[in-house]
Amino acid sequence: MDWFATISLALGSAWTSGINLYATVSVLGLLQRFGGVKLPGGLDVLDNWWIIGIAGGLYIVEFFADKIPYVDSVWDVVHTFIRVPAGAIVAYAAVSDLRPEVVIPATLIGGGLALSSHGAKATARIGANLSPEPVSNWILSLAEDAIAIVGVFLAVFAPVVIAIVLVAFLIFFFWAFPKIYRAIRRLFQATAAFFRGESFEEVAKKAG
Repeated sequence: MDWFATISLALGSAWTSGINLYATVSVLGLLQRFGGVKLPGGLDVLDNWWIIGIAGGLYIVEFFADKIPYVDSVWDVVHTFIRVPAGAIVAYAAVSDLRPEVVIPATLIGGGLALSSHGAKATARIGANLSPEPVSNWILSLAEDAIAIVGVFLAVFAPVVIAIVLVAFLIFFFWAFPKIYRAIRRLFQATAAFFRGESFEEVAKKAG
């Protein structure tokens, strides 16, 4: 891959890691093993069956956890400390063969993209959980899975397209940042209350 394709893959995969880390790792590994793709840098280890199997198993767990109201929000809080650093690691691994002056910024930006996509996902989820019907939760979950998987394919096969998607997403994110920040704060407060045995829904509403 040339430098642009490598950086687009790094940042695109970091972004999808913030949405669904396990789907991202699974698809990247399967694409290298069966899709005739040579992933750049350290990402080439993802075609190991142990990695694919563990990521795939965790994806199945997340697939169901992500569709249970309030459980999905608790899952998101826990995964704030998993998806974001993992997104930075994915970006770093992809560009690890490039020059150091490229590797460090790409790693930092990758972590930032993972944080922003994770934040947008969590914000949408807490909004769905506070709505009176459960259907929107399922729709959001399936849409997020589709975005993550399609995003990985774009990152691998269409670097220009994923670059455009990332720019568009960042414009939206900075426009909506105040709302996302408030929702994330409310999510952490409600999750802490949930573990204290209080009602997640009531605390989330009060915190908002």
